[in-house]
Amino acid sequence: MTNSHDIEVYVRFCETDAIGHVNNTSHFLYFEEARTKFFRMIHPNRQSSSSFILASIKCDYIEQAYAGQVLKVSTNVLYIGTKSFTIRHRLIASDSNKIIAEAEAVTVCFDFKNQKTIPLNRELRESLEEYMV
Repeated sequence: MTNSHDIEVYVRFCETDAIGHVNNTSHFLYFEEARTKFFRMIHPNRQSSSSFILASIKCDYIEQAYAGQVLKVSTNVLYIGTKSFTIRHRLIASDSNKIIAEAEAVTVCFDFKNQKTIPLNRELRESLEEYMV
């Protein structure tokens, strides 16, 4: 069975647009919250001079969501490379289990002091492997 890292988000009125559904930009806020909580969980002892940077993210919008809904963001790992990994976020309506949107984010390990990408360490790789689909 695949593990996923799940969080809940409450859709606030200010995250909707003039049509009344969640604005497409708000999805990325939900994904960012899920991603940062996932990173904190899998890599709590990271060095201050190195971290992750987002190299790419794409989103497929499937259903609409509305103010007042509770949504779940489910995060899994799709791919682990030498210096990067790809995670998938699924935004799901908690009441119906309908998938609202899916995103893929490519994340790179980065050394901020030397301004270059660095390989994933063994500990991080093992943590990521627990969430592979």
